[in-house]
Amino acid sequence: MYDLFFVASGIDTSPLALPLWLDLAAVAVGSFSGVLSAQKRHLDLVGMLALCFCCGLGGGIIRDAIMQVGNVYVLNSRWAIPVSIAAGIFGFAFPGIFHRFPRLFEWVDVLSLALFVATGTDKAIAYELHASACILMGLLTGVGGGAIRDVFLGEVPRIFKRGNLYALCAVAGSIAYYVCIVFLRLRRPWAAAASVVVTVGLRQLSLRYNILSPTSVDLTPGVSREARKVAHEVRHVRLYHHKRTKNGTNE
Repeated sequence: MYDLFFVASGIDTSPLALPLWLDLAAVAVGSFSGVLSAQKRHLDLVGMLALCFCCGLGGGIIRDAIMQVGNVYVLNSRWAIPVSIAAGIFGFAFPGIFHRFPRLFEWVDVLSLALFVATGTDKAIAYELHASACILMGLLTGVGGGAIRDVFLGEVPRIFKRGNLYALCAVAGSIAYYVCIVFLRLRRPWAAAASVVVTVGLRQLSLRYNILSPTSVDLTPGVSREARKVAHEVRHVRLYHHKRTKNGTNE
């Protein structure tokens, strides 16, 4: 039973192999988010397919381009590009379907984010990158495609705007996967499941209780005020000791 969940010694070095249908489902759902963005802006078929590529495959391309080790997923997989194209053509031909089940798409969207995060972190661990690099690769794989989409549309990427937690959920999921593999010695399928639970759970909590990402705060006035108080106290103490020293010398 122990061997089913944990590695007896060292780190589980077996590659994380998602079922083909689940891997392609993540690509398809990411591509469908590109379809929705294209529909809102009334883009043509070429524009829709371009956004499908960005959302469905962009995160993996960014990860592989930065890591420069191993194979490039989008080129190595014979199904990834056709599935993304098929998703775009389907969305172009049947646009009304995507507006009938908004809640379902929301769930599947965050699930694809969670899967991309797990696979991105896993590849970085497999090539023995350090912890911060592994977490960064998981984050970029999860949210990179959406960021490329927004840049192509001439907008500030959604992950940079204040809103319900999204990128932070990806970071938490990537950390969870890294901790499960490196410190807890869990086997990769269970680590991936834990990462998905963390990512999806935080995202849904954020939506349910309207938890928003923090904005910048200006601590300058408060810090300056406290610094002036400390400086005043220091001057007072120095003056007190100076007087005592002077009085002792006179005596």
